[in-house]
Amino acid sequence: MRIKFHTFLCVIFLLWAIPGLAAAKPHVISFGKWTTVKWLAGADESKPLDLKVRALHVDTRLKEYTTGATHEVTDRLFVVQRAFRLNDSLPDEAGGTPHWQWERGGWLLVDRVTGRVTQITLPEFDPLYSTATWYRDYIAYCGVSDDGKKLFAMVVQLGRRKPILKRALGESAGDDLPDAVCSVPTWQRQPPRVTFQPRHGQAVVFSVRRRTIDLVNNDEDEEEAGSR
Repeated sequence: MRIKFHTFLCVIFLLWAIPGLAAAKPHVISFGKWTTVKWLAGADESKPLDLKVRALHVDTRLKEYTTGATHEVTDRLFVVQRAFRLNDSLPDEAGGTPHWQWERGGWLLVDRVTGRVTQITLPEFDPLYSTATWYRDYIAYCGVSDDGKKLFAMVVQLGRRKPILKRALGESAGDDLPDAVCSVPTWQRQPPRVTFQPRHGQAVVFSVRRRTIDLVNNDEDEEEAGSR
């Protein structure tokens, strides 16, 4: 009876320990090789452009396709822009074979510890026009209204539901080329600032102060320059 009871306890211990060991197994995040594909850009999708994409794997399993460089937010989290294939076939087209077309998408947040990949909510983000830059856990980009006519300076912080900056920059240029309405926003570390430069308009600078953003005018820039 003692031997059987001892065996029973060993079995119970193993049943308890094995799931714990499996849960503690680290995830392996890796990227595939770069591949150049055709991206049909423009309002009428008549402009074939080269787009470099690569696969994102979690534990050797394909999770997403991505484009562009990654940004390390912490030693655990990083972000990368998504790319995906969309079926462009019409219902009445013969054969029923999918016609895959590459598209540029939003941004993904990847957790190296849990292996979780989630899409970041970015209001007014347009994959065609919005070129984004990151600083710490902030992303800055030029947003576009749903009708494509208005342009906004946007800053979103990870973990916050609403953008910490949404400021009108005027009318959109109306050009249907990728990234045509606004230059890439630029960041400054000390003091933390971000500059937006619409293609047709003046540059606007904002100061980031503890989850709030203030507009920086030219007078403030001249005062700081004179005090140095």
